[in-house]
Amino acid sequence: MGFKIAIVGATGNVGREMLNILSERDFPADEVVALASARSQGTEVSFGDKVLKVQNLENYDFSTTDICLMSAGGTISQKWSPKIGAQGCVVIDNSSAWRYDQDVPLIVPEVNPDAITGFTKRNIIANPNCSTAQLVVALKPLHDFATIKRIVVSTYQSVSGAGKDGMDELFNQTRAVFVADPIETKKFTKRIAFNVIPHIDSFMEDGYTKEEWKVLAETKKMLDPKIRVTCTAVRVPVFIGHSESVNIEFEKEITAEQARDILRDAPGCLVIDKHEDGGYITPYECAGEDATFISRIREDATVENGLNMWIVSDNLRKGAALNAVQIGELLINRGLIKPRKAAA
Repeated sequence: MGFKIAIVGATGNVGREMLNILSERDFPADEVVALASARSQGTEVSFGDKVLKVQNLENYDFSTTDICLMSAGGTISQKWSPKIGAQGCVVIDNSSAWRYDQDVPLIVPEVNPDAITGFTKRNIIANPNCSTAQLVVALKPLHDFATIKRIVVSTYQSVSGAGKDGMDELFNQTRAVFVADPIETKKFTKRIAFNVIPHIDSFMEDGYTKEEWKVLAETKKMLDPKIRVTCTAVRVPVFIGHSESVNIEFEKEITAEQARDILRDAPGCLVIDKHEDGGYITPYECAGEDATFISRIREDATVENGLNMWIVSDNLRKGAALNAVQIGELLINRGLIKPRKAAA
């Protein structure tokens, strides 16, 4: 007997990717239901070789559903996740609504799988921010070996992190440049075509943005609260794939060669690090891939026990949809949930 899975936000970039990944990984689901707002009701979305008609979230009964993959934004999640959880359905939420709630586990399966048992307090599990997910996958095995003291992160985040509107804006502005049309700016604060914008999410009182704060808070929650983290988040004119330049200071000695060997054996990591032209990964090449790619691993001579590295991943997959599906797999593989239809 398989599980019944609902996708909330099934018409969005991440929702569609969730459906693709559920199919690709042969997730043990007997039934998959696509949900969205009333205006998307009746829209068709693909699930493997099937076509699903989107149903209205407002009218859906979750009492026979086992897992809800929620990708409809923080406001919707704050309203609906507690209601869904109260009906016995486990919510795996992709927004920032629950990440910092002490009663909600924030999970990357390669990093802190044991923390998942805390889901029973609210029946909600949080998916991390896309830029944090790939970061901690690469940092966890290194932290286990040499204990990280401090991280300096600069992100180069694709426009798909801002949803379909962000991707449309890059496409439309790029086309406008080539045909000499006026450049319209709607989604981003400045032109994104052939430009970079050092601003993602809203500004906070200390001058950091909320996106930068998320990297700090989520890394501490999942990896180690003692690690000091600082971040600069930048939007770049790339459609899919977030990149990060990361400087790490460790308590214990670690060489670049040791780091390469550790990361080659680490779950979810793929090292591509040759000291030659093209011997590294770029976001273009990571699109559609599940791995977190690590390149440019080298020692930092300016601090004791320091390393630099370049981390790249598909933000729609490991940064969002794939991680959510992996959380669902973790629940099932550890026997933490059973199909409710079988229990009935």
